[in-house]
Amino acid sequence: MDWINYHHLLYFWVTAREGSITRASEKLKLAQPTVSGQIQSLEKSIGERLFLRQGRKLTLTETGRLVFGYADQIFTVGQELVDVVRNRPTQGPSRVKIGVADALPKLVACRVLEAALEDPEPSHLVCREGKPEELLTELATFGVDMVIADAPIPPTVKIKAFNHMLGESPVLIFGRSDLCEKFAPGFPESLDGAPMLLPTENTTVRQHLDGWFDRHEVKPRIVAEFEDSAMLKTFGQRGLGLFPAPEFVESEVCRQYGVQSIGTLDGVREQLYAITIERKIKNDAVLRIIEHARSRLATLRGAASATPA
Repeated sequence: MDWINYHHLLYFWVTAREGSITRASEKLKLAQPTVSGQIQSLEKSIGERLFLRQGRKLTLTETGRLVFGYADQIFTVGQELVDVVRNRPTQGPSRVKIGVADALPKLVACRVLEAALEDPEPSHLVCREGKPEELLTELATFGVDMVIADAPIPPTVKIKAFNHMLGESPVLIFGRSDLCEKFAPGFPESLDGAPMLLPTENTTVRQHLDGWFDRHEVKPRIVAEFEDSAMLKTFGQRGLGLFPAPEFVESEVCRQYGVQSIGTLDGVREQLYAITIERKIKNDAVLRIIEHARSRLATLRGAASATPA
């Protein structure tokens, strides 16, 4: 029977978590050549490379991600064993790390992730916001368990991961009451020349909006563009322009910002994806979040289709 040297595995695990041999050696209180040599011994025993060096940063190979997943389970169970023997409490909320794409509206992210906190056994939720490419790199090195985004994995990102479609929501146009009174009649043609607050051009929803405007020969007067969706809505709250938001969070947008919707842009959809390393999800907390989001979006679509014209 082939045996793994668990000291070698521990040094690999710590290095993968820390992201560099320098930080791992500091944490382990060992010399860098010792840590490096132990990892090389593990690679030799497995017969596969576990790390690739990209500049000063180490990234896990596909085999490295697989080994890390097992190592993480092994050492987590090992810590639980020590806790049990020493009569320490071991029960507590499971920790789930979620990366949220910065272009995703904060209200949408909240609706998607609240399942982790509403469950009878709630998870300890850790949210990280960033650019999709940065978050997907963290996903590949197990820095996060899942990424929530408004688009699938872009072709420029070379990692092995899987898209899980959560659903989609129609996009509505919102505004303060005075703007709605002015531009609601004749909607959507009335948007031609209307003051508009939009997401920046690098966002998926903006690309859909620009396509809609072109197809309908509508040219709004773009007052400002925002990467931060909350700031966009705050400007809309002050009556500085109309703005788009998904129907998924219509009630929250109206209540929180004191605005109202004037109509739906037919054919424009805000899409939601969960991106994970695993095709078949094993993390219970991640699975509950995905199922919850799909259920709510399905309920929304059902309610919308049942609404009389």
